[in-house]
Amino acid sequence: MASEQAKTRKPRNYALPGGVMRFSQSRMYKKRAIYKRKKSHPPVEKPKRETRIITKQIGGSKNGGERKVRVVKMSRYYPTEDKPKRPKTRKLPFSKHKRNLRPTITPGTVLILLAGRHKGKKVVFLKQLGTGLLLITGPFKLNGCPLRRINQIYVIATKTKIDVSDVNVPENINDEFFRRQKLKKPRHAEGEIFEAAKQKYEVNQERKDAQVAVDSQVMDAVRKSSDKKLLFGYMGTMFSLKNHQYPHKMVF
Repeated sequence: MASEQAKTRKPRNYALPGGVMRFSQSRMYKKRAIYKRKKSHPPVEKPKRETRIITKQIGGSKNGGERKVRVVKMSRYYPTEDKPKRPKTRKLPFSKHKRNLRPTITPGTVLILLAGRHKGKKVVFLKQLGTGLLLITGPFKLNGCPLRRINQIYVIATKTKIDVSDVNVPENINDEFFRRQKLKKPRHAEGEIFEAAKQKYEVNQERKDAQVAVDSQVMDAVRKSSDKKLLFGYMGTMFSLKNHQYPHKMVF
């Protein structure tokens, strides 16, 4: 009988129907008298603290004989404000970013500009530069747009394409080629205040030669196209929208 009762006996602590235990953790701690059990742990040797203060012998009479001196002197200057910590980031520098290009934009694709002083014009895409910007040209003879750089988010890629496989873009036309020149400010010592005029930006001869060299090749490519008559008119017109015309519903 005793063995049968031992098998059917419930434990002291069990879960009630609501999912809560009958006795709490602190109650069971007291019931089991865990606080009386001695825990045997091996003795841990505490690391010896480095001596921060040493005793120095002082000579002379009436000097106390010895003094306690710090090994490392404390700072004599404390900033009034804590320096802000730089946020930890794993972002790569701009030079190591991936230069992605939309699949609809390929060399020779006619693009519609959406921003800048030449917005609304149709231009020809030549190649992608090292910074990821697009190298485009009007040509200048058709719509007055010179060799420029533009971000691909500010263009609409059309289905019109020109074969520019024979167009050779000079190697010197890169991001450094389009770097803005710093204009010198006039000094008062050089002349009177009202006589000193501000220096104006002027297109240098290198840009003019590059524009002629590239545009002549692009114009030849346009003339070789079967739809050259339509292309001359298409490239020269401006893009605009009228009432009830929505770009997201158009096919370019």
